Amino acid sequence: MLSMITTKMDDVLRSDTRMAGSDVEQLLGEARQGQLEPLGQLLQLYRNYLNILATTQLDHRLRRRMSASDLVQETMLAAHRDFGKFRGASEREFLAWLRQILINCLHHAFETHVKAQMRDVRCEISIDQAGLALDRSAANFANALADPGPSPSTPARQRERAVALADQLAKLRPEYRDVIVFRNLQGLSFDEIAERMDRKTGAVRMLWLRAIEKFKQVYEPIEE
Repeated sequence: MLSMITTKMDDVLRSDTRMAGSDVEQLLGEARQGQLEPLGQLLQLYRNYLNILATTQLDHRLRRRMSASDLVQETMLAAHRDFGKFRGASEREFLAWLRQILINCLHHAFETHVKAQMRDVRCEISIDQAGLALDRSAANFANALADPGPSPSTPARQRERAVALADQLAKLRPEYRDVIVFRNLQGLSFDEIAERMDRKTGAVRMLWLRAIEKFKQVYEPIEE
């Protein structure tokens, strides 16, 4: 059953995922009626967004045992299974719900792969702390795209802009995407990134420069 759901999700990924909020709300309504395809489309809309957030949250202990894509896949399968519990009606509410599921999956992964083996209370992860970390990551997405001047529409569209940036980063090779996330969105030093990526600091610096140059080539202005 899970493989059938995953296949369906992958099929709808090929469609255009740039949608207005009203389109998302329409899909939410159709999914509430028990239609599987609209729900699959909704989940695929936010795969890149969830993947970026998952990348920022996996520490070195978890990265040895699972990838960000593994964590996202677990999140999407859980969302598909538990959609009947979702009570919101807007894109923002749906994003918040998905992020909470990601937090729960992260917590479970930490308990399963780290705490169970190390038996150390210091390895306990707080869902609240993980939630705050994800909030900061989402805010960094929005700030990275913000115009120099204030815009009345910016606060209301921060989440949408965060999703749009994640989709833009998904055009890059994984190592390019990750180094930009670590450097530009998380603000890590090149030494810290080198440790995370298991590379030398100088190699990471060159990788980041190439990644930024490539991102400039593939980046498309995000419509308001």
